[in-house]
Amino acid sequence: MLVTVGRIGRAHGIKGEVGIDVRTDEPDRRFADGAVLVTDAKVSRTLTVAASRWHSGRLLVKFAEVPDRTAAEQLRNLFVQCEVPDDERPEDPEEYYDRDLIGLAVRTTDGAEVGEIADVVHLPAQDLLEIRRTAGNVVMVPLVEELVPEIDIDKRYVVVADRPGLLDPEGAEVVQTEPGD
Repeated sequence: MLVTVGRIGRAHGIKGEVGIDVRTDEPDRRFADGAVLVTDAKVSRTLTVAASRWHSGRLLVKFAEVPDRTAAEQLRNLFVQCEVPDDERPEDPEEYYDRDLIGLAVRTTDGAEVGEIADVVHLPAQDLLEIRRTAGNVVMVPLVEELVPEIDIDKRYVVVADRPGLLDPEGAEVVQTEPGD
């Protein structure tokens, strides 16, 4: 199964290096010399990592198929994916591949079934679970332990600690902060 591991950013220098917006917890493994990645473009392309290095907190990658800056600029904003066996799991038991979470049933801490995970959205600050509610709407829940205290991949469910307005926007509490607001 293909797993997204990064998004290609701007070109760096004149020799074809590109910056990578890393989307994996294992960048040194996924962008190791010789790793084969595939772009998600309409016409996908296979790219082989010739070299990678960290520079000022940013991952720079040189692909064997990209000889210069002009070719590197053509790749900007493409997502790159790698093949990961279906049964592979991250080493850290508290980490999950998106594919393991999508489709899991969502329950509240009191056991009420509220929907299923439709997607995992990766933002710079944190990841969000996109939950398709049984009521028909979609809500976003931050994937943090305080709000998602339990994930059971084998039993195919996650538990969400509901808060007013989290799973049901109509149930949000409105607090007046300034007189006249």
